[in-house]
Amino acid sequence: MMEALSESDRAGRDAAIRAILPVVPRHGWTARSIAAGLEAAGLPPDEASFLFPRGVTSAVEAWLDLTDRDMAEAAGDLDALRTPQRVRALVAARLRLIAPHKEAARQALALFALPWNAPAGLRGAARTADAIWNAAGDTSADISRYTRRATLGAIYGATLAFWLRDDSEDVGPALAFLDRRLAGLARAQRCRRPAGGAKAA
Repeated sequence: MMEALSESDRAGRDAAIRAILPVVPRHGWTARSIAAGLEAAGLPPDEASFLFPRGVTSAVEAWLDLTDRDMAEAAGDLDALRTPQRVRALVAARLRLIAPHKEAARQALALFALPWNAPAGLRGAARTADAIWNAAGDTSADISRYTRRATLGAIYGATLAFWLRDDSEDVGPALAFLDRRLAGLARAQRCRRPAGGAKAA
């Protein structure tokens, strides 16, 4: 669970995360990386237990939270787009945000793959799917809210895994993979509609 912080404390945590990321490829998501990030951000070492109370797991969750918040701004103006295009633009923006930190993303995924970190990984994935749908303008409050987020979570997770395995210098192949997944979802939704073209309830 993400810890509730004041605006100033969250700004400090964001600064620490941005400073930690360049260190992770050498030292991994470790206490050493957190200490280096705090020092680079001009924060005292004892801030680690406050900003990241569960150590590296909290640090990775803080990075996910920061990226979720940066994503909408990075995607730009979405008003003229239909909802599927908005979702695609947001996922693309998110991939581009983490692209400079591919090794950090790879190590974060490995960290969350450990059985004792699985709950934190699932929470992070759920928050990201929720952030994407919220930024896309979804305000549904019925059961479709949850099915949409579960479906998007699966698509984003598959796209992220593809990107981490891909050696391309840009996110183009990963976005092509995403487009195929979204097209497949659209086809499946059309097939579920009853005869006459009305949408299923």
